[in-house]
Amino acid sequence: MSDWWTYRLGDFLMFSPATYARLVEQYQRDVWPAQLIGLAAGLASLWLARSRHAHALRLQALLLASAFLWVAWAFHWQRYASINWAATYLAFAFAVQATLLLSLVLAGRSETPAERKWTLLTGCVLALAGVVAFPLAGMLMGRSWSQIEVFGVSPEPTALAGIGLLLARPGWFGRSWHGALLVVPVLSLVIGAATLLELADS
Repeated sequence: MSDWWTYRLGDFLMFSPATYARLVEQYQRDVWPAQLIGLAAGLASLWLARSRHAHALRLQALLLASAFLWVAWAFHWQRYASINWAATYLAFAFAVQATLLLSLVLAGRSETPAERKWTLLTGCVLALAGVVAFPLAGMLMGRSWSQIEVFGVSPEPTALAGIGLLLARPGWFGRSWHGALLVVPVLSLVIGAATLLELADS
């Protein structure tokens, strides 16, 4: 056991790149036209991020919670867990994220602190990347609408847009524990990127 540090993530993967690609392709076909709903929800979330309406924060939290909950159940639990035991834990993490976001809906509006320009700019760029850049990249690659990864349907754009939307709206962090909302989406992106890199090297 002294050489445990020599192991790579790829040594623990129980599926091939072709198996993962087929699973994602089948999932995208099965849930169509959820991609259109996810895109609409993402665009609405972008608008709500800069809205000063009294209920904008709660509506955005509800949209984000719905997105994370759907990915937890439809992708991680129902599909991905069939080839990767770790997906069960990802499903749980996404469900916890949705629960935390729903707590914002029930708690009402928090005070909005002074905006930090770098946080706002970073958040807007990441949110646009998750909501807009992912679908555009899929279209440029020649994929059909039923194959495009979008916010609220696929893990990566949901996590990326989630981070961006959280950073773009200062009101998210009206309470000290709200910073915990970044943990799950950040970990999801790290795990997803590492998995895809390992699959690409397989």
